[in-house]
Amino acid sequence: MATFVIVHGAWGGGWEWSPVAGLLREHGHRVFTPTLTGMGERAHLSPREPVGLGTHIDDIVAVLEFERLRDVVLCAASYGGLPATGAAGRAADRVRLLVYIDGLVPVPGRPALDLFPAGFAALVRDGIAEHGPAWRMPMPPGLFDALIPAGSVPEAVRQDYRSRIRAHPAATFTEPIGLTGALESVPRAFVRCTADEWAEQAGGDPVAASAARARDAGWPYREIGVGHDPQVFDADGIAQLLTELAAPASRA
Repeated sequence: MATFVIVHGAWGGGWEWSPVAGLLREHGHRVFTPTLTGMGERAHLSPREPVGLGTHIDDIVAVLEFERLRDVVLCAASYGGLPATGAAGRAADRVRLLVYIDGLVPVPGRPALDLFPAGFAALVRDGIAEHGPAWRMPMPPGLFDALIPAGSVPEAVRQDYRSRIRAHPAATFTEPIGLTGALESVPRAFVRCTADEWAEQAGGDPVAASAARARDAGWPYREIGVGHDPQVFDADGIAQLLTELAAPASRA
């Protein structure tokens, strides 16, 4: 059985992946769903200090080290692709597979903002200029409704999800990522969410370039016909895909 560590995306928390974790555990896997500093149930931490990408990388590396985890399938959703990639580079000996779940694949030496549409990047830069480097960015107006439209899931589920969204530490978007050569020893895979109507609200699809890079690199590549948050729309389906990719004979 596999050991999964699932890293959530922007504005979220480990709580997002609890249903998927439960399904994986039912099949005997070990699963960890850490929440990154300043988010979810950790939103109260360091409210007056900038929380950068390096802190989120430290968060993941700490889970791997303190839980004594090895042979890990490290899964990275959306923004989580950045800190998970940094962590995989620092702890390559502990990670046997890095799976991007509609995740951002970072470019060495460049910040997350370089991967986002220009309009979103401008919102981040303007907010930091106005409020300072410790500013936490609320989810842009209309984005939640684009990601999880009314009627796509039961309304009670949708509102419960909305109630747990928290502002995201903006400095994580502006800090360039430094990657070590050790990352090249870590096999990688990509799961693409193909229902991308939400991207219009974001001013473009920030994941498209990462998905193209994954295909060009020849990584194992899977598709799931739901929106950007598969844990919301098809927990069973994404759990099955992760299980398949974690099996050595299936990574092709």
